[in-house]
Amino acid sequence: MKVISTNNAPAAIGPYSQGIISGGLFFASGQIAINPATGEIEGEDIVSQTTQVMKNIGALLEAAGTDYTRVVKTSCFLANMEDFATFNEIYASYFTGKPARSCVAVKTLPKNVLCEVEVIAEV
Repeated sequence: MKVISTNNAPAAIGPYSQGIISGGLFFASGQIAINPATGEIEGEDIVSQTTQVMKNIGALLEAAGTDYTRVVKTSCFLANMEDFATFNEIYASYFTGKPARSCVAVKTLPKNVLCEVEVIAEV
């Protein structure tokens, strides 16, 4: 296993790694809308937060030597399913290869953000 870490994505806020490469796959920890430059939540709406999440995922994918086109599976968590259409529109602009996906509403996310996304990608 190889631990992936980059300053271009938020540091882990608990006992976990930003990501791990194992068996030719990259497993990224769930990303929320923390701006890595400030350590603060980026925006208060689903558009701002989803966009920051995608930037964070992109930074992790790059650090792992892969990219959005090689993502095979995503897991998406929304604080409010009413945000699904807006979230989906932004998501679709990044995940153009249409990886397998789960998307669920959850009661609460870390730091009370509106969305969280984790990915598995080929390396």
